[in-house]
Amino acid sequence: MSFTYDDVGATREQHHCPPGFRPLHVRTRLGEGEPVFRRAAEAVLTWEMHRAMGVGIEAGAERAAPGVDVTVTLAGMIKAPCRVVWTLEEPRRAGWAYGTLPGHPESGEEAFVVDRTGDGTVWLTVHAFSRPATWYAKAGGPAARAFQHAYARRCGTVLRRLSGGDEED
Repeated sequence: MSFTYDDVGATREQHHCPPGFRPLHVRTRLGEGEPVFRRAAEAVLTWEMHRAMGVGIEAGAERAAPGVDVTVTLAGMIKAPCRVVWTLEEPRRAGWAYGTLPGHPESGEEAFVVDRTGDGTVWLTVHAFSRPATWYAKAGGPAARAFQHAYARRCGTVLRRLSGGDEED
């Protein structure tokens, strides 16, 4: 299966959004320190964050890696096939991005990156670009967009808990 969009890998540039797509950028403070960073990075790279959010994850590997196919299932009904397009494992940054495959309700790419800044603060950034690919995503209009933002914010809340980071802000 091939991707449902042309700019594969474009989420490597955080503020890039191809023409005709809608951008999404949500950044959540997780806490401070190396232990929080390590736990958060591992939870993102091993699908633990997504599973803890209550979404179904079927992945071709236990850890995110380029080329790994992943199907995210929402509410037990909506299946969203994707493929990991890039991963990142550096001393202060870790994460991955997936691109949508045929059958996904949206077309585009979404990245989940944990980074530890110079002052030790640990952040999760969810960056994406998308456009509706199915009739029901198109019909959802602003509600579908609001769901995407809520999902990205929930990623931060869940990852903060999993990483032992700060209490709710």
